[in-house]
Amino acid sequence: MESVTIKDIARMCGVGVSTVSRAINNHPDINQETKDMIMATIETHNYVPNNSARNLKRTDARTLAVLVKGIGNPLFNRMISIMEEEIQREKYSLVLQHVDDRQDEVNVAIELEKEKRLRGIVFLGGFFSHSEDKLKKISVPFVLSTIGLLEDADKKKYASVSVDDVKESIKVVDYLVKKGHRKIAILTSTEDDESIGKLRLQGYCQALEKHGIPVNPGLIRYMKEDICTYTMENGYAITKELLESGEPFTAIYAISDRMAVGACKAIFDAGKRVPEDYSIIGFDGLDIAQFYNPAITTLRQPMEEMAQATIRTLFDLIRKKSKNQHVVFEGELVEAQSVRDIS
Repeated sequence: MESVTIKDIARMCGVGVSTVSRAINNHPDINQETKDMIMATIETHNYVPNNSARNLKRTDARTLAVLVKGIGNPLFNRMISIMEEEIQREKYSLVLQHVDDRQDEVNVAIELEKEKRLRGIVFLGGFFSHSEDKLKKISVPFVLSTIGLLEDADKKKYASVSVDDVKESIKVVDYLVKKGHRKIAILTSTEDDESIGKLRLQGYCQALEKHGIPVNPGLIRYMKEDICTYTMENGYAITKELLESGEPFTAIYAISDRMAVGACKAIFDAGKRVPEDYSIIGFDGLDIAQFYNPAITTLRQPMEEMAQATIRTLFDLIRKKSKNQHVVFEGELVEAQSVRDIS
């Protein structure tokens, strides 16, 4: 599809090119109603003004963007570092953009296209559920990395790199059941979560049902919305509530290692021990799980391999070597000291 120009926008709005330029640059000397009309037309037709080098073609640009939801997640630190190395090896530059939990990542991506003349985009973390019409506004190749993908998503519309969160969550619960645990609590995401939290909770429920264990709503503990998600603070708060509720359990499955650390602290503060009184298992495979005392059993995601695969997939799309593909990695259950065998 041929790119829309500033002259096209001016013609559609019935104004001059200079008026469109003033609207784009937020100039005070323009009627607000006219400005709103122009900006709506720009969004509808995905006009991308090239502010930095108007006479250069997009094909001359060598810039990729990584949009991160959950910038505080240590899982992403190593992945971003590896992505940057791979991008620099290809003699491209990297724009790293934090996306707030409440922001629309597609809108952020479209704005970055306007400003940076991007050749490709990585969406790292969070959840991705957008209409086909909205995705068409992203005019460069993009890859979803470590993002929860629900079963009804149309996977022809994007490329992705991830683990199967449902399958890996089943693996975690199977391990605990094998160790004799039947009263298994889960520390999961907020109740309205539509991303990895929902998928890992699905795996938890499926695994319990497979083993003939009823799902007890009292053992499903959701993150606090007023505390940063997937943090030690959140894990501590909801484990403290679980302990105070009097609901009997023998093991906790925390859907992130940081939450698992918080859970351990809450158990210690209650005068109990891990794993003698309660077993703990995490998810991610962060260094903190290995070096915590006791070392925490966890489901390790292959972060390095996933980061490399993400960038390779994006470059294949940019160079038209492949169409959208979905790379799924298998996690590894790393046994440590935080789970007791009670069978």
